[in-house]
Amino acid sequence: MGENPAKNHYAQLNQGEENEMEIFGYKTQGCRKALCIAGYILSCGTLLLLFYWKPEWDVWANCTRCSLEEADIVLLRTTDEFRIYSRKTVTWISVSALIKSRLDYPATAEEDSVFSKAIMKPSLQVKSIQVQRIRYVWNIYAKQFQKVGALEDHHTCSAIHAKFGSGLTCNERNVRKVICGPNTIDVPVIPIWKLLIKEVLNPFYVFQLFSVCLWFAEDYMEYATAIIIMSLLSIFLTVYDLRQQSVKLHRLVESHNNIMVTVCRNKEGESCFQELESHHLVPGDMLVLKEGKTLLPCDAILISGQCIVNESMLTGESIPVTKTHLPQADNFKPWRMHCAEDYKKHVLFCGTEVIQTKADDTGVVKAVVLRTGFNTAKGDLVRSILYPKPMNFKLYRDALRFLMCLIAFAAIGMIYTVCVFALNGEEAGEVVKKSLDVITIAVPPALPAALTTGIIYTQRRLKKKGIFCISPQRINVCGQLNLICFDKTGTLTEDGLDLWGLLPCERNCFQDIHSFPADHSLPWGPVFRAMVVCHSLVVWEGKIQGDPLDVKMFEATNWVIDDSSGHQIEGQGSTHATVVRPGPKASSAPVEGVAILHQFPFSSALQRMSVIAQEIGGEQQVFTKGAPEVVAMLCRAETVPLNFESKLLLYTAQGFRVIGLACKSLQAGKQSTHLTREEVESDLTFLGLLIMENRLKRETKPVLEELSAAGIRSVMVTGDNIQTAVTVARNAGMISATNRVILVEANKIPGSFSASITWKPLEENKTEDYRGLAKAMGLEPRSPRVFASALPVQDDSPPTTEQRIRLALASGQYHFAMSGKSYQIVAQHFRHLLPKLLLNGTVFARMSPGQKSSLVEEFQKLDYFVGMCGDGANDCGALKVAHAGISLSEQEASVASPFTSRTPSIACVPELIREGRAALVTSFCMFKYMALYSTIQYLGVLLLYWQLNAFGNYQFLFQDLAITTVIGVTMSFTGAYPKLVPYRPPSQLISPPLLLSVVLNILFSLSMQVFGFVVVQEQPWYSKTDIYSACLSVNNHMENSSSISSLGLHGMREGAHGQTDNGYKSYENTTVWLLSTINCLIVALVFSKGRPFRQPIYTNYVFILVLIGQLGICLFLVFADIDDLYSKLDLVCTPTTWRISMVIMLAVTLAASFLVEEAVIENRPLWLLLKKTFRYHSKSHYKRLQRALEQDSAWPPLNETFFSDSVAISVEGSMGGHSNPTFDSNEDAL
Repeated sequence: MGENPAKNHYAQLNQGEENEMEIFGYKTQGCRKALCIAGYILSCGTLLLLFYWKPEWDVWANCTRCSLEEADIVLLRTTDEFRIYSRKTVTWISVSALIKSRLDYPATAEEDSVFSKAIMKPSLQVKSIQVQRIRYVWNIYAKQFQKVGALEDHHTCSAIHAKFGSGLTCNERNVRKVICGPNTIDVPVIPIWKLLIKEVLNPFYVFQLFSVCLWFAEDYMEYATAIIIMSLLSIFLTVYDLRQQSVKLHRLVESHNNIMVTVCRNKEGESCFQELESHHLVPGDMLVLKEGKTLLPCDAILISGQCIVNESMLTGESIPVTKTHLPQADNFKPWRMHCAEDYKKHVLFCGTEVIQTKADDTGVVKAVVLRTGFNTAKGDLVRSILYPKPMNFKLYRDALRFLMCLIAFAAIGMIYTVCVFALNGEEAGEVVKKSLDVITIAVPPALPAALTTGIIYTQRRLKKKGIFCISPQRINVCGQLNLICFDKTGTLTEDGLDLWGLLPCERNCFQDIHSFPADHSLPWGPVFRAMVVCHSLVVWEGKIQGDPLDVKMFEATNWVIDDSSGHQIEGQGSTHATVVRPGPKASSAPVEGVAILHQFPFSSALQRMSVIAQEIGGEQQVFTKGAPEVVAMLCRAETVPLNFESKLLLYTAQGFRVIGLACKSLQAGKQSTHLTREEVESDLTFLGLLIMENRLKRETKPVLEELSAAGIRSVMVTGDNIQTAVTVARNAGMISATNRVILVEANKIPGSFSASITWKPLEENKTEDYRGLAKAMGLEPRSPRVFASALPVQDDSPPTTEQRIRLALASGQYHFAMSGKSYQIVAQHFRHLLPKLLLNGTVFARMSPGQKSSLVEEFQKLDYFVGMCGDGANDCGALKVAHAGISLSEQEASVASPFTSRTPSIACVPELIREGRAALVTSFCMFKYMALYSTIQYLGVLLLYWQLNAFGNYQFLFQDLAITTVIGVTMSFTGAYPKLVPYRPPSQLISPPLLLSVVLNILFSLSMQVFGFVVVQEQPWYSKTDIYSACLSVNNHMENSSSISSLGLHGMREGAHGQTDNGYKSYENTTVWLLSTINCLIVALVFSKGRPFRQPIYTNYVFILVLIGQLGICLFLVFADIDDLYSKLDLVCTPTTWRISMVIMLAVTLAASFLVEEAVIENRPLWLLLKKTFRYHSKSHYKRLQRALEQDSAWPPLNETFFSDSVAISVEGSMGGHSNPTFDSNEDAL
């Protein structure tokens, strides 16, 4: 072909998606493979193990680079900061058995599909790879791997109806089935042996195995056995846990894998229905939905009829959702682009339950299979559980660096050991064993286990408080959160809305307000009709279910929904319509009932919903409700009151949620199902405003005040009106009474590619006017600050106002508020201003789900640690993208977010931050302790090596098991401190205070051990050869004892006692071992931090009792004279004065260590002074930006308008691509 293979060697997979990867082509080479096999044999499998850990080395060693077209092996690399490699083998799928002749394939419907473009001629084979359960096939024309298992995006609305409306032929279906594979989300239960092998091959356990083999070689039988038992227990628990998870996940998905479905088949141009098992479904199949409840086995596009679906499996919220059929729009836009953000209103998602179907004039509800298997919405959620995104947290990176330092430390010890033992003429085998032993001492094998214990205990404490966690590694990250984004409705405010009032409009004038609950009922009229029919409510399990706003509105009418099976509506054929009728308590109405013929469901993008309804025996009418500004724009200008804006501002400024209502009559004889949304929602008559009260939750204000006091920023991200959002932010305390709000408005300039941005201050200067207007309306303010209004100040505002605003701005007391539309335009046209706006942005209103995710990511780019608190359904994307997503769903674990609170209250946010901070500090304490424990033991062993001595088996066993293991388990029991302080714990191990703490404590330990080691040799009773010279009582007892001539490493007889001296007994050994053992207790006590992030150490009763018990045993060993015990522990008797001297040494070390830790390491004012002296500034992007803006007197601009250049940055991909790619629930943004 003459192409450069290096050029085609590399490509990108899933470009622009969350799971984007780089793909490289390789070809296996025989001679390289033979050399590698020889390497495996010669290295006794070590090379194979290395290749298992590093798949890229395996590919580079066994294969040569080639183009992706020729490749039989591909190497994949993630494009995130982790750059994780994986190796995949290319497989071939044969379709020759299905294609007998050229006439068989491709069919007309298939010419432009990936299925025809993937089949190689003449072999009739398809080249494929499988990555994270998704199959990709090689497109021979585009020369790239493409995903299969989903309908192509390029189809237009009319093409979907035309190509797939009558079903696939048997041949098309068979080819698709072979290429796509079965429609199953199959998560097989992983066999125990596989889990066991995977766990055992973990580098940590391989290191354990190496250590154990070494200890057996050195006759450390007891400790080696203890480590084997502990490791086996740990492996068993991990394997058991993984197995349980595997079984749980398997059970969760298996129910949807085999459902009987009805499909429509195209047999020689004739449509026929066929029942089959759902695993046979392929993209493009025509699914027929029958009446009654149905579980959906795939994602499908509804092309006829209407469905009501329960999507709680995906969103955690059980509000039924209405799905409408895909319009037959005859244009060239792909269907998804044509439908914009509303495409999900036509898609039935896998794993959801159809609870009601409504057929149109065709008589059947039909849907085209869009995605199968792991490509579906449910498959995507399952894959996110199977392949979680790794957390990039400084602590984990620093932990690896710290281990590298310990390994370097061990290497120095090895060189020292080799030198000492080789110079003393020891055998080579003995020298190797002793030098390798140093590694097992310097690098604590129990470190990973010790670090996870703190997380496990925190997870348990959170569970007791009703907070569930499906991503434990994120708990430590919660300790670093410094910005929390809150959804408004249902999160900061009550979930249920109360109907407060109705402001009807007649002949373009507002009438008297009708208050709720009212003595007199609402009169029959267009407004009443709108309230009766303009909703998407259903009767489900005997109750009216749907959006809380719709429920409240409908309940106020006292009408009922007639949920009988079907209603013949005049002129509408056999339409299945929902009929509403007057209830027993309803006021008299001149109609028997009203039928809802067709719905255009609520859309976040359009901020409205519409219905076509018909009074029984009457004419058809359209009713629309939505954001008042949007509804007013759809109405004829002459029907909208002149004071519409001031009236709207009056209510939104008090935090009310305001809904606009409109209607129009339809021409007789038109089929409602054939009308487009644009036709229906035009030339409307404005009916009035529905005013809903959305009260703050009781705990909202105290929680926000607590976060503010702790220096944690709160940001509101909502789908509601901007004025309502600003008022709620003020009432909740997000924006204090003295602070100013600046409205940022960005607009595209019509007829050009540029945009404008304007800054308008929102000023509280119309309070008196408001109060007068309120009294005239019979509206009494509910609080003195109820009219903290948001009126734009005009350019001709008095100088005093300007000065007052400028004064507030100069002191940094200002907040930006902007809408989702403005945010999108700023992100596209004013990219350089976005970080500045985010630095003081507090209210983001009318935000779509995609914009919410984008906002969270933009905050993260400024180096904020972002938490997101929302209700699961509306905030799926943002919850997943944030460092810590907290879902306030009633379900025990929402799949969308790492954390789920059982109680729908934001009180869980400070609780999670408290526990996160405590867990982070516990991790640091644990790290410091494990590092010190191994260093103390390491220093003691190296000192004794100087005399060709070492610790005995039981001495190691006592230190490792009785001291360290018990401390490691109990140190993490300390709970979180109840008060949040206005600063965070350090986020990295390589920080000056932490390093200084470790280094100083190592120096104290080294000084004490060296001092003890040297001074004991200066004692008058010291003898290098006679280990009983110090205790006369023992000496007298040993009249016949033979002198011990050498203290080598080989066992010697102890004379008359018949006790074995294994060569470890010496005064140096006893001194160093007792000092180092009690030193471990000292560092455990000193490092167990209490306030300000954890409760005082004395509250951890178990830990204190353990320390007291261990100290008691150690002091007993120091002062006891029990020959058998001393002999077992390789200790020798020393004079009481020396024992007291050792206790004094330990007391001095404790005092020095405690003093340094409290007076230097934990002295926050001292570190702040040092930072100021050396002019150290935080490197965080937002901190640098803050410092820059403090110097900028022109920021923020007021009453100014900027214009962008004509070139815009396209952010379409980033606005919605960070949530579940196949499902992203829209916010109820009314």
